[in-house]
Amino acid sequence: MDWQNLPGGGNVLDRRGGGGLPGGGLAVGGIGGLILTLVLMFLGIDPGTVLGGGPTQGEQTGPQGTTTPGQQDEDYQFIDRIARSNNDVWSGVFQQAGRTYTPPKTVLYSGTTQSGCGTANSAVGPFYCPLDNGVYIDTSFFQTMDRRLGGGGDLAYSYVIAHEIGHHVQNELGIADQVERKQRSAQARGNEAEANSYSVRLELQADCFAGVWASRTRQQTNLTEQDLRQAVNTAAAIGDDNLQKQGQGYVVPDSFTHGSSQQRVNWFMRGFKSADPNQCDSFTPAYNQL
Repeated sequence: MDWQNLPGGGNVLDRRGGGGLPGGGLAVGGIGGLILTLVLMFLGIDPGTVLGGGPTQGEQTGPQGTTTPGQQDEDYQFIDRIARSNNDVWSGVFQQAGRTYTPPKTVLYSGTTQSGCGTANSAVGPFYCPLDNGVYIDTSFFQTMDRRLGGGGDLAYSYVIAHEIGHHVQNELGIADQVERKQRSAQARGNEAEANSYSVRLELQADCFAGVWASRTRQQTNLTEQDLRQAVNTAAAIGDDNLQKQGQGYVVPDSFTHGSSQQRVNWFMRGFKSADPNQCDSFTPAYNQL
């Protein structure tokens, strides 16, 4: 994948080097800790409500990082160009529909940072905060992908970023608010399985949006079959069934919040093959058959 062909200017804020957690990061031990970390990835929720205990706004703890904020190293250049490319694609889609797209900010950080949704740390993984329209990425997550999520690769890393920007697209379109209302209604009726199903549909649509972006930039970035395979491997690795098998040895479909491995692959490929966001309606009754 020739991401260097993409222009920069992705509205990226570099907070790396502003301090980390004590000891250089959060200690998460055992398979339970690993699964917690993986499940939280791509969630787009308030990380402070899950892990909590982080420093308050303006505080810094632990050793200073080695990257000066604003330093445009390769990680910065990569994320900046992928973010810009996503924003260009969605700006064009919105314009064709007679709407205006407001790009999110993309925040790079190391160790811990503050978001509009609370304190974020490296254990949470990339996430989208709808309260400040921010995509938050600790670049050490890419190392986790290499070790835990079926291997890395530039398109696999890009899929992560495109998925989170897909959540921003959902927020811009009002889809996220609609889903939240339906989830609350289901929970009020005591139907947790239904509430979880709405989370699954939201995540699968973000996967499909990521596929749309990849398809619309495939010529500019010279995507290869190997690139695509790396992204598909990542989508499969973070399926709820795969994570549950790793964590507890069995699968509970009613507790899925992100979709099965096959669903995540299918919806990413649906977006990639069609290049059409209108094909990403994961809220139809037959969504789980794809």
